[in-house]
Amino acid sequence: QVQLVESGGGLVQVGGSLRLSCAASGRTFSSYVMGWFRQAPGKEREFVAAIHRRTDGYTVYTDSVKGRFTISRDNAKNTVYLQMNSLKPEDTAVYYCAAGGGTWYGEERDWTKYDFWGQGTQVTVSS
Repeated sequence: QVQLVESGGGLVQVGGSLRLSCAASGRTFSSYVMGWFRQAPGKEREFVAAIHRRTDGYTVYTDSVKGRFTISRDNAKNTVYLQMNSLKPEDTAVYYCAAGGGTWYGEERDWTKYDFWGQGTQVTVSS
């Protein structure tokens, strides 16, 4: 069992930056693929970014955040981060952290491939 707790959300102006953190419990954090998803009001859950296990740290991003967002992980701290720069109003959403024990390459964007989820943190970008 893995428990995930997100933090770092808030209100920011267009062009600003935020760094989200997701702290995980458990001793096997490094074996999980970690992903960030978001959901805006009235919209479906959307994949944002994912990072693979300790062996290669391979990352995947949705096109709309490439060049602006960076996902990283610190396995010693059992934490995954999402650095968000050049924020836009369309980035406004609740952001969720997820952990996948069996998520394979090419499956990162599929939310059903993740086993554990955090409670979410609100990000609001004002224009």
